Amino acid sequence: MHNFGQKTIYMNKASIVEKVQELLGGTKVQAEQVVDTVFDTIANSIKKGEEVSVAGFGIFSSKERAARTARNPRTGETITVPAMRVPKFRAAKALKEAVK
Repeated sequence: MHNFGQKTIYMNKASIVEKVQELLGGTKVQAEQVVDTVFDTIANSIKKGEEVSVAGFGIFSSKERAARTARNPRTGETITVPAMRVPKFRAAKALKEAVK
């Protein structure tokens, strides 16, 4: 990943909880419950095959990945990877513009 001279800053769940607590007040536990509820709601919806659209941010969904053959890089052995559902995210135009 090239960051073009910019310092790479990572945000994790604890950082998001801290921002929510700063905005809403209350305890850290309450802020964490809010963040967990948002993430759990998104995960449970896409697990059921639903799309979650957050205006100005993007769309969370899932898609079926077809079964395929792959090669174990250590042994060179050919293996079959079963079909599976994987998460997908499409950024909204507003998010794309904000990142530019």
